[in-house]
Amino acid sequence: MSVTEMFSYIQGFLSADQDVREDIRKVVQMLEQTAREILTVLQSVHQPSGFKEIPGKCAKARELFCTVRTHIADLKTKFPVEQYYRFHEHWRFVLQRLAFLSAFVVYLESEALVTREEVAQILGIEVVREKGFHLDVEDYLAGVLIMASELSRLAVNSVTAGDYNRPLRISNFINELDSGFRLLNLKNDPLRKRYDGLKYDVKKIEEVVYDLSIRGLAKEPESGLDK
Repeated sequence: MSVTEMFSYIQGFLSADQDVREDIRKVVQMLEQTAREILTVLQSVHQPSGFKEIPGKCAKARELFCTVRTHIADLKTKFPVEQYYRFHEHWRFVLQRLAFLSAFVVYLESEALVTREEVAQILGIEVVREKGFHLDVEDYLAGVLIMASELSRLAVNSVTAGDYNRPLRISNFINELDSGFRLLNLKNDPLRKRYDGLKYDVKKIEEVVYDLSIRGLAKEPESGLDK
């Protein structure tokens, strides 16, 4: 093979790779658009009247997750299954956002922490790496940490809406979450930096709870059923 033939072969390889990445980008753009639509639906819970609409907003979000599953099914066809991590950077951010949105919906519905398996089911993907397109554990954890920031905002807006017990429940939940993350030895720099933000979320929520306590507005929920 001559030098010219060698570089022509390399160019063919690069062109094919670029075509795959372009196909992936197009699907990811649609995923990002749907993620924005879900976020818009859920953001309304922060409004004073939004707390009464939580069940309806969660139902609407779950409908939109059907579109997410359709896009992800399309994305799976754009690259060889064994090359997941070769192209992972293209969908890492949106997958983390979708993990956050899944976690937020589950929290709003049940005030419980979503599992990695539940997120994977909502998104229509796998948990086990060997089975193909899957939810990487670090992407799941990043989504959970994004949710923590959203809950700190929800705690503040709960007070504005006159829901004085919700911040206390959020505080208990976030403290448990913080305790869980303390058990992890996080070596992923972006994830560790995001975890550092959880400390500020904990402090922010504690300040809300303290202010309510000083004003005599916060009451410990009985047996965790006061929702």
